[in-house]
Amino acid sequence: MKILTVLREHERRLTRHMAAWDSPWARRVLPPVEDAAQHTKLWWAAAVTMAAGGGRRGRRAAAAGIGGMALAELLSNGVAKQLVDRRRPPKEWIPHDDVEDRPDSSSFPSGHTAAAVAFTTAVAPAWPVAAAVCAVPALLVGIERIHSGAHYPSDVAAGAAVGLTAAALVRASPRLPRLLLRRRMRTLG
Repeated sequence: MKILTVLREHERRLTRHMAAWDSPWARRVLPPVEDAAQHTKLWWAAAVTMAAGGGRRGRRAAAAGIGGMALAELLSNGVAKQLVDRRRPPKEWIPHDDVEDRPDSSSFPSGHTAAAVAFTTAVAPAWPVAAAVCAVPALLVGIERIHSGAHYPSDVAAGAAVGLTAAALVRASPRLPRLLLRRRMRTLG
């Protein structure tokens, strides 16, 4: 029990520290990141750009990214948030006005982070350079979710784990029936 208490205290301190981060860079960059990430606009725009300008590889990367993002949103918002009812960080921890625009849903996990990580990770096998470019705004989305007071760091970490899982499932899905068939054949054979 003492470990949980220590972890909660560290998370409280980190949340307050990140929310209080007041630099010209943060004020200039993080609000547009939040706007772009709302309703996955940023990732849809990236997918359209990849599909339009990347030829067959771009279309494959865009399709994988959208598939990963959709599955991550289903797992984070449709499943995990329904199972875990966690309140958002207290408003008094957040020293700026962004705290008024927070959603009412469960804080755990961060669906924005899950979608960002899933999209980026699912794109990587098809087009690593595009994934590297997408990794920058994906990281900024996670930072912004804590800075705005919408999430605790553990919510963002869990969202990233959901995103990685969703991307792995999307990557495995075309091969999954073959893998299951091979396993079944080995057990019969």
